[in-house]
Amino acid sequence: MATSPRLRLGTRGSPLALAQANETRRLLAAANTDLADEAAVEVVVIQTTGDAVLDRPLSEIGGKGLFTKEIDEALLDGSIDLAVHSMKDVPTWLPDGIIIAAMLEREDPRDAFISPHGETLADLAAGAVVGTASLRRQSQVLHKRPDLVVMPLRGNVQTRLRKLEAGEADATLLALAGLRRLDLARDVGAPIATDDILPAVGQGAIGITCRTDDEATRRILATIDHGETTVRVSAERAMLEVLDGSCRTPIAGLAEIDDDGALTLRALVARPDGSEVIETTRHAAVAAATAMGRDAGEELRGRAGPGFLDDHG
Repeated sequence: MATSPRLRLGTRGSPLALAQANETRRLLAAANTDLADEAAVEVVVIQTTGDAVLDRPLSEIGGKGLFTKEIDEALLDGSIDLAVHSMKDVPTWLPDGIIIAAMLEREDPRDAFISPHGETLADLAAGAVVGTASLRRQSQVLHKRPDLVVMPLRGNVQTRLRKLEAGEADATLLALAGLRRLDLARDVGAPIATDDILPAVGQGAIGITCRTDDEATRRILATIDHGETTVRVSAERAMLEVLDGSCRTPIAGLAEIDDDGALTLRALVARPDGSEVIETTRHAAVAAATAMGRDAGEELRGRAGPGFLDDHG
């Protein structure tokens, strides 16, 4: 007779999402002896609207929450006990009753430049087409190379690589963390310095959510929480919250722990066409992570002025 799983883990069904779910399951098993049996944590695949609608940019169909909505509903109705997300896909505000209970150690947060025509943006000829569904990437690419053309390119990592190979674009940018988790980083892509393209808030981090009132699951997830990653992403998300961040406004942010143990946050907002980029930096003690994030967001909002942060979708 089959043993019922102790925990049901919800995830999207892409190869990257499944790799992240299996990594979470492995860490849970390593940290909790009663979860060591492979059957103790069941992976439940949930299709999201963001995965189903691939013919339009996210900014046109409701934003990045479309990658989490159905999974959140499954959490709240008790179909699953926890959910694994790429933190850059998690909306600024979570539904009532759901909490981010843990984050795994962050992978490299940089973007990767992928093109058969060179290793950097500078290698592309004038008029070359860069495919991306990200307004954050689009704005920074066009700010540096206004002579390039940016067109939408959606789908999971493998789909976008196939589209690039088929000639639908001359180049694309993908999260280096995703390529590494899929064991593709050695074969495709050159890392882009964060001074050139600042990453998305939470990029490279995996977040695990559960019901706020599920104390038992929260205690289990605390065993795999990576404190440094949680601090860094908390600073970035605090900045995003002040800016009312969605994928309709190009916003980027990266917090890093310095050699002296303090936290440095770099953040920016931009116009989608790259014509204007506003940047700021904060340096503070780790304990002030959320406050420094909010402070950076307030500065960017003030400097951007009325209308800059309006929806562009």
